[in-house]
Order: sequence, then C-alpha cells, then structure tokens
Amino acid sequence: MNPDFSICVYCGSRPGERPEHSQAAQSVGRWIGENGGQLVYGGGRTGLMGTVAEATRAAGGRVVGIIPKALVDKELANPLCDELHVVETMHERKAMMGERADAFVALAGGIGTFEELFEIWTWRQLGYHDKPVGILNTAGYYDTMLDFLAQSVREGFMGDWQMSLVRSGVEPAALLRELLEEARRHPRGDKLAEVL
Repeated sequence: MNPDFSICVYCGSRPGERPEHSQAAQSVGRWIGENGGQLVYGGGRTGLMGTVAEATRAAGGRVVGIIPKALVDKELANPLCDELHVVETMHERKAMMGERADAFVALAGGIGTFEELFEIWTWRQLGYHDKPVGILNTAGYYDTMLDFLAQSVREGFMGDWQMSLVRSGVEPAALLRELLEEARRHPRGDKLAEVL
C-alpha cells in the first residue's frame, strides 16, 4: 500500500486517567486508516501510542514506528508495525519522524510529548521545515498550556506569527483535515536532514 499521506502523532506512552484520551487516540488512528493514510509515531505499544497504532492498523492504515534502543523494552516496541525502525538516539528518532511526515499532531501526553511538540514547532520557526503542526486539545488537556503560550505573547517573548505556526482543535477529524489540507496546498521543501 502506498499511503496518500503521512501524519506524525506525538502522544503519551501511558493511557492517562480519563477515557476521553484513549477515545481521541482511537479516533485519530481510525481517521488516518480510513482515509488511506500512514501513521508515523514513536513505535511503542503501551498507552495512547499503542492505541493510535492499533486503531490505524485496524482501519487499514499503514504504521511506521521509530523507537530508540533504550526504549525498546520500556515502551514495548510494537512488532505489528509495517515498518519498525530501532535507532540509536532520541534525536535520530525525532528527525526520522519529521522526515517521514506530511504533518504533525500532538495528543495528550507527558514530558516526551511536550518536548517533541515544541521541538517540531521550533524547527518550523527556524525554517527546517514548513509542515503543519497541530494540538488536539481533548477534554481541555492543553487549555492551561495554550493560556500560558498566549501569556508569553503578551509578555513579548513570542510573536503572533509564532503562534500562527501551530493549530489547535478539539475534534480529531476536523483538525486532521485542516492539517492535511494545508499540507496538500503547499508542497513542502524539507530540510530536516540538516538538523541531524
């Protein structure tokens, strides 16, 4: 199968306390699969990571997992991926995920998810890529972060143009459609290999 598009999903290796997060991960994976797409993700089978991968696969989508050696056992590397890449470092993992994706979306997660989101957003700001970046704000999970980001603009540490480089939404299909439409409108020249 040659996928029509490729979306990188950042999300937690834990399921979280609220069922809405697992439901959102299922919705994202199902949408990718049902629309002929490919999931690029961190390669684990635990938590929301495992949920989004299984939902993509069950809906007929292609799954590409990228995981560093140090996390193969901890995050239980997913042998059901169509491609499972075991790499040496987190930096290599993130760069490969970036290269393989047309767009990026962050679901609920912890410090690793935050770091991946902020790095890919920073890379866009610096011109390493110009691919769309989104935040799925399920059950208000990112409300306080988005408020803080707005405060950083008010305080003069960021500009409105930086905030315009990331979208947020609460409905999975709508946000994914927006990201994919933006990616298709503007074919992207990608320089992510330069940050390796």
